[in-house]
Amino acid sequence: MTFAAVFPGQGSQSVGMLADLASSWSEVQNTFAEASDVLGYDLWALAQNGPEEQLKQTQFTQPVMFAAGVACWRVWLSAGGARPAFAAGHSLGEYSAHVAAGVFQFKDAMALVAKRGQLMSEAVPEGEGGMAAVLGMDDDALSELCVSLTGDRVVEAVNFNAPGQVVISGHLDALEKACVAAKEAGARKAMMLPVSVPNHSSLMSSVVAPLAQQIDATPATDGAIPVVQNAEAVVLEGLNSQLASLKAHVANPVRWTNSVQFLVAQGVNTQVEFGPGKVLTGLAKRVDRSLNLICVEDQASLEKALEMTKPQEAM
Repeated sequence: MTFAAVFPGQGSQSVGMLADLASSWSEVQNTFAEASDVLGYDLWALAQNGPEEQLKQTQFTQPVMFAAGVACWRVWLSAGGARPAFAAGHSLGEYSAHVAAGVFQFKDAMALVAKRGQLMSEAVPEGEGGMAAVLGMDDDALSELCVSLTGDRVVEAVNFNAPGQVVISGHLDALEKACVAAKEAGARKAMMLPVSVPNHSSLMSSVVAPLAQQIDATPATDGAIPVVQNAEAVVLEGLNSQLASLKAHVANPVRWTNSVQFLVAQGVNTQVEFGPGKVLTGLAKRVDRSLNLICVEDQASLEKALEMTKPQEAM
């Protein structure tokens, strides 16, 4: 058994998340308390009580999902969980993965994630940008469609989540046109997502420089676990290369399909998702059905994951 630890990003949050796990493990609320000290507001109260509309706003979603991923990881370690062969995270989840790997300390990275969320929320005026999901269309064909529609108004394929499951990003009016055009071109479904920020598109280019400054100001060290970077879908050699990828990735696509395929090519046969929602578990099923999959988000799933990843005794 060779397993990878993966961490979800925006979209996996929900009011009341991790309540069951927190009832058994102090690490959950302790992690959120540490985050609250950095942020200056009660992150656990937001995660448990909402309001949901606030939880969906990028500047709040990013800190809450980052803290959730790390909290589940800390519970895993306290429960005696095995060390993964690799770590990876979807978009924002990369930051949780880098904490798990030991590249960043949690509090330092919390400040970094909070800044990232703020910068991204301010990059495009409210009501102008967003994202949409397109299902059942060839990835390359959808990318070409977006290129053909982009002019003064931007629409780009940005999250390659699983074969035939791609998220596009850009100006709202361009997204709406792309959804119509995608359906006409044979897509099974094309729908706007409840996201107010055109994540990972070129409209995030104004975020790259100030985010890079924040990353440069954040203490970092060589990690103990190889991290598969979203932008390249490989493990990059050297800390500088890893950090450079994080800096650029905010305005570049998430290559999640390729990331999962890379892990499988390295011999990974089990994926454990740390955080609420089971989103990455669902995507991995579509990428490679041979994978053993589980999401650690409550006590029952934690126990199952510990059993699934337990080293086999020699015969």
